[in-house]
Amino acid sequence: MIIKAITMLQTFRKEEDGLALTEYLILLGLLTGAVILAVVTFGGNLSAAWGDWAEWLAGLAGGPADATTGTGTTGGTTGGTTGGTTGG
Repeated sequence: MIIKAITMLQTFRKEEDGLALTEYLILLGLLTGAVILAVVTFGGNLSAAWGDWAEWLAGLAGGPADATTGTGTTGGTTGGTTGGTTGG
């Protein structure tokens, strides 16, 4: 009985089928850690860049007017489609 258990343990130790999976899991963990570190490090800049991109895209599509600048498709009292005053 003990000899059979020792033989099974030796066979299990020599087996290499699970090594590829282990290596891929370690690589996945390292990549996940790198992505988390990048987001934490550059998060503020990414947020600002995303907001700038969203504003640019809204401008291309003729999106709603920006409340701070009065630009957009509706404009204001004198601007028509290019902008104008927003206060009236």
